[in-house]
Amino acid sequence: MTANSMTGAQMVVQALVDQGVDTVFGYPGGAVLPIYDELFQQSKIKHILVRHEQGATHAAEGYARSTGKPGVVLVTSGPGATNAVTGITDALMDSIPLVVLTGQVPTFMIGSDAFQEADTVGITRPCTKMNWLVKETDALASTIHEAFHIATNGRPGPVLVDIPKDVQFATGTYTPPAKADLGHYAPKKKGDIETITALVEALETAERPLFYTGGGVINSGEAASQLLRELVAATGIPITSTLMGLGAYPASGEHWIGMLGMHGLYEANWAMHDCDLMINIGARFDDRITGRIDAFAPNSAKAHIDIDPSSINKVVSTDFPIIGDVGHVLEDMLRIWKARGRKVNKEGLQKWWAQIEDWKKIRCLDFKNSETTIKPQYALQRLEELTKHRKDRFIATEVGQHQMWAAQYLGFDDPHRWMTSGGLGTMGYGFPASIGIQVAHPDALVINVAGEASWLMNMQEMGTAIQYRLPVKQFILNNERLGMVRQWQELLHGERYSSSWSEALPNFVKLAEAFGAKGIICSDPADLDDAIMDMLNYDGPVLFDCLVEKHENCFPMIPSGKAHNEMLLGEAETQGVIDAKGSVLV
Repeated sequence: MTANSMTGAQMVVQALVDQGVDTVFGYPGGAVLPIYDELFQQSKIKHILVRHEQGATHAAEGYARSTGKPGVVLVTSGPGATNAVTGITDALMDSIPLVVLTGQVPTFMIGSDAFQEADTVGITRPCTKMNWLVKETDALASTIHEAFHIATNGRPGPVLVDIPKDVQFATGTYTPPAKADLGHYAPKKKGDIETITALVEALETAERPLFYTGGGVINSGEAASQLLRELVAATGIPITSTLMGLGAYPASGEHWIGMLGMHGLYEANWAMHDCDLMINIGARFDDRITGRIDAFAPNSAKAHIDIDPSSINKVVSTDFPIIGDVGHVLEDMLRIWKARGRKVNKEGLQKWWAQIEDWKKIRCLDFKNSETTIKPQYALQRLEELTKHRKDRFIATEVGQHQMWAAQYLGFDDPHRWMTSGGLGTMGYGFPASIGIQVAHPDALVINVAGEASWLMNMQEMGTAIQYRLPVKQFILNNERLGMVRQWQELLHGERYSSSWSEALPNFVKLAEAFGAKGIICSDPADLDDAIMDMLNYDGPVLFDCLVEKHENCFPMIPSGKAHNEMLLGEAETQGVIDAKGSVLV
C-alpha cells in the first residue's frame, strides 16, 4: 500500500481532519459503522452523539452560525438521512454551511429496496446546494473536499455526500485538499463598479435613504460587519435589519431603528414604506419583510447587493442590482463615496430623522404589565437586563411568539450571537442549536428562548446536554398554547381556536430532574429576577418553566398580505391619534 492508500472510511476521517473539522454531530447505524469505527480510533475530531438526526443537523447549524465554520453531520442510511431533511432544508433557507455525510446500502444493493435504503440524493436534491452519491472509493476524498468548498463559498448552504457501505470498506487512493478538483464553482465576489458608482451617486442626493440588511452581512464575515458600521457612521443613514441580520449592526448604535417586517418596529416599517432609496445588503426580500409586494417601498429606488445571482430581481425588481460578496461591495462603496467627497443630502437627512423620531413616539413595544402574572415581554426584558453585560452571551430560539418577542426585546451588538430559524420557521430548532453553540463555545452563556410546544419537539436532546455536560439554559415562555397559531386564530379566524393548545403538558421541573438537569418554575413577577439568576448561576443544564400570560399577542404585526403602513399595534394604538402618515397627532 502507498502512503495515500486507505479505506473509504479512513478517507472520510482524514478529509475531515484536513478540512479543519474538530466536531461532528451524528448518530450511528449499520451503513456508517466503518466510519464510526475510524472515529473511535482517532482523537482529533470530537463526535457528539445526539438523540435524533434532526437534532444533529440543528446542532450543526448552531455550531456553524456561532463560529462561521461549516457544521458537520454524520448519519446512517434510510431513516437516518430522512430524519435529517428538516435541518438540511432549514440550513438551505437560512444560508448555513453544513456538510452532511450519510451512509448508504452497498452499491450492488442500490435500487433493490434493501434494508434501510432510501434515495437520499433524490430526496435531498431540492434542499441542498449540491449532493453526491459516491460509487468509487478513489473519488471519495476529492468529493468531500469539493463539498466543503461549495458549502462555504458563495451563498453558504448545506451539501450532502452519500457513501455506500462497500465504498467505506474498499481501499483507494486519498486525494489531499490541495490536489482536489473543486469543479468550476467560483462565485463572483467583486461587484460591478459602474453600478456601485451609480448607487453612490443616488445615495448622495437621496432625501430618505435606508439601509436594509440581512444575514448575508453576517455570512460575509467580521470585516463586512465592520465595513457596514463604518458606512452607516460616515453617512448618518438609518439602518434596519431582517430577523437573520440582527447583530451585524449594533442594536445600541445611534443609527439603528430596529428590526423590520411582520413583527418589526413601527418606525422601521414606516421608514421602509416611505424611503426614497432602499439599499438591500445581503437580504432576500423575504415575504415576512416585504408584505404586499406592490405596496413595498412604493416610491423608492431600490438597490440589492447579494452574492447569489438568483436572488437578484427574483422577488422585487431593483434599480441597482449588484452581484458580489457583501464585504467586497461595501469596501468599494466606501472607497468610491469617500473619493467623491463624502457627500450626503444633509437637509433631507435631517428631515428624515425628524420623521423617524416622530414615529418612535408611538412606543410600539409598550405593553400593560401585571403585578400578578408574568407577561412574556416582561420576562424577556428582565432576561435582557440581567444578561446584557455578558460579552459571551449567545441566544438561540425556537419558533413562534417567543421568537419574535426575543428579537424585539433582546439587543445584539455583535454578529454570530443570535441563532434562530428564519426562512423555514422550524419548531424544535432552538434546543439542539443551543447544544451546537455550547459545544463550540464551552465557557459561554448559551440561552435558548423557547415556547413549551416548540421545545417539546426535540426535548430528547436533554440527554445530549447531560452526557456532554453542556450548561445550556432553556428559558421556556410557557403559555400552554401554540401562541402564534392562537394569535392568528384570534385576529384572522374569528377566535376559532382549532387545535392550538395542549391538554397534556409535562411537569417541566420533574422532566428536567428525570434527565439529571436542574428544573426551575416561576409564575410570580416578583420572583422572576431571583429565578433567572438561579438559572444563570447553575453550572449545568437548566430547564426554566416561566409561566406567562396565556393570551398575550405579539405586536406590532403586519397581517399577511398587507403593506408596511397597515400595522396592528395592540396597546400602542391607545396612546394617541395617528395620522395617515403614521405620525402622532398632539
